[in-house]
Amino acid sequence: MTLMADAAQRPAGLTGAPPTGVRSAHPPSTAPPNPNDSVAHTSPRETVYRPRHPLDLDRTVGVLRRGGTDPTMHREGSRIWLAFRTPSGVATLALRAATGEVRATAWGPGADEALASVPRLCGADDDPTGFDASRHPLIAETARRNPGLRLARTDRVFDALAASIIEQKVTTMQAFGAWRSLVTRYGERAPGPAPRALFAAPPPEVWRRIPSWAWHRAGVQPPQSRTLVGAAARGASVQRAVAAAADGPARDRVLTSLPGVGVWTASETRARSLGDPDAVSVGDFHLAHHVGYALTGSRTDDDGMLELLAPWEGHRHRVIRLILASGATEPRRGPRLAPEDHRRR
Repeated sequence: MTLMADAAQRPAGLTGAPPTGVRSAHPPSTAPPNPNDSVAHTSPRETVYRPRHPLDLDRTVGVLRRGGTDPTMHREGSRIWLAFRTPSGVATLALRAATGEVRATAWGPGADEALASVPRLCGADDDPTGFDASRHPLIAETARRNPGLRLARTDRVFDALAASIIEQKVTTMQAFGAWRSLVTRYGERAPGPAPRALFAAPPPEVWRRIPSWAWHRAGVQPPQSRTLVGAAARGASVQRAVAAAADGPARDRVLTSLPGVGVWTASETRARSLGDPDAVSVGDFHLAHHVGYALTGSRTDDDGMLELLAPWEGHRHRVIRLILASGATEPRRGPRLAPEDHRRR
């Protein structure tokens, strides 16, 4: 259980210039899609990304998946499939790690932009300068054993914000179920030969129009649905303002200016969409306990967590990722919570 707090230059390492963009014959529909509708397999675009650093694709990109049934993402052996929206339209992106490189294939109107995003998605912008793993033996050993753990950057601020709002104050299973329900009903079916149907998350204008009964049926409580609808009303301006913000605190000020968005939601959004190495999700039900257990052998609270992470200021999210990768997290103390389902009342 995870109960959450608050309501034109080619990147280095990318080879194989993407061809000119593909245009969709039909504009994206805002109506709920039928999962059984066929989606044309447009001609794929391909490229190869050769990172200048070790890369563990699964620990870098795979961690973005929201549960095993995330409709925007699928893992198939060594291949990771993603579906998302670009300025040119929806794209499906398949990534496969090979020796010293990542082979990327994309389909759809946004294929070229999807391929251009591969380096950032694989952590090319992640700068560990100033990070000293030797301050704690667990962190040092985990960093040594995981040299390819990078911080991914999607640049899809609103998608990350929407999912984080849905995850407020509920269990992980509830949040993932709600995300799956809403994205498959109101998102856009993605093109390409993915092994199962993928959907791009709805744009802000579609989130705004989701009726109250659909939120209820998905298991999203009124405070969260109101927060997400309100954020969607300012979706484009929030994306621009976050992108223009100079640092983490400035990004937090933009995000927390939205009613119902607090520091936990802002931090989760920064970490996923911008690969922010210093984002700390204060208010998480489990995180402080895990950090305290890993670094001292006993649980702590949010204030204690911040004190323990202070020596790594600027890289606190990186330390959290290493702690979670180490497996040295607090053992479960009881059965998983089974929340009562009020949706049929």
